[in-house]
Amino acid sequence: MSGARFNAAVVAFDRANSEDPNLEIDGGVEYPREWLDAQRLSAWVDRLEPNASEALRLAARCQHLQRWRIPRSAYPDGRVGYLQWRTQLGRFHADEAEKILRESGYGDDTIDAVRRINLKQGLHSNADTRTMEDALCLSFLQHELERFALKHSDEKLVNILKKTWSKMSPRAREVAATVALPERLQKLLERALSA
Repeated sequence: MSGARFNAAVVAFDRANSEDPNLEIDGGVEYPREWLDAQRLSAWVDRLEPNASEALRLAARCQHLQRWRIPRSAYPDGRVGYLQWRTQLGRFHADEAEKILRESGYGDDTIDAVRRINLKQGLHSNADTRTMEDALCLSFLQHELERFALKHSDEKLVNILKKTWSKMSPRAREVAATVALPERLQKLLERALSA
């Protein structure tokens, strides 16, 4: 990896995400949520792909860069509003990441590679994009599912778990089976997988 510029980009991504006004407690310590999520996603990428490309490592750190700046509430309820929000977010993350990458000394090749990963382009043909999708699903299961479950019915959770499982590669599914879940969520996952 290109030490100095990689470190500069990661520091800038972390600084941008540390501005998140939404806080989460982890291990008794309060962190800005998007900063914490970026650390967690990076850890999953490292676990799945210890020799990950520089572009994948960068993409993991900026996947949801400053996500709070475009709130879900700014879009209509329902699936159409959700998809509009996600599309706008993806472009926003990629554009903000590009600015930081250029300031850190990266050129078009790396910027384009990070953009493709963050926009999940080439999911079935690009190994880095595939690893990112797996890491996102695993991070969701390990760190976000329990909070998500507080707001949704069992039926909705079963549906979400089915969709999450279907997004993962066989390798990620094996790893997911080792993620410790609270009893209720474990039972719901078993229901999702048996359906």
